[in-house]
Amino acid sequence: MTGLPAAKITHPDTGQTADPRVEALVTEVIGRVADKWTMLILEVLAEHGETRFTQLGRLVEGVSQKMLTQTLRQMERDGLVVRTVHPVIPPKVEYRLTDLGVTLAEAFCGVWLWAEKNIDRIEAARAAFDGRKG
Repeated sequence: MTGLPAAKITHPDTGQTADPRVEALVTEVIGRVADKWTMLILEVLAEHGETRFTQLGRLVEGVSQKMLTQTLRQMERDGLVVRTVHPVIPPKVEYRLTDLGVTLAEAFCGVWLWAEKNIDRIEAARAAFDGRKG
């Protein structure tokens, strides 16, 4: 701790200080979605729709079963996915995005589009920076 007061976030439209609950939620959601696995699961479910657990494991390259389970549970807790268990043997478990999950996927789609549009500028800036450090 530095002893400095925390920066206050203001609403972009009204200029009023943001509700602390909203600030906390935004920080939490950014942290979670910035997590590699959440982002990849969002992308897979947005692209493929309702998907079986085992298929998700194949489509989300590199994810362990434990990490896939943990991430899906957190996403379900946050209301981003719905888990459906079909009463068959062996059990068939499927996941799909909720309306809330779809809107989050759409919001982060904008980040992908921004990255595609600006990749050359970012790479040039990085190369220039790295050239100055040498």
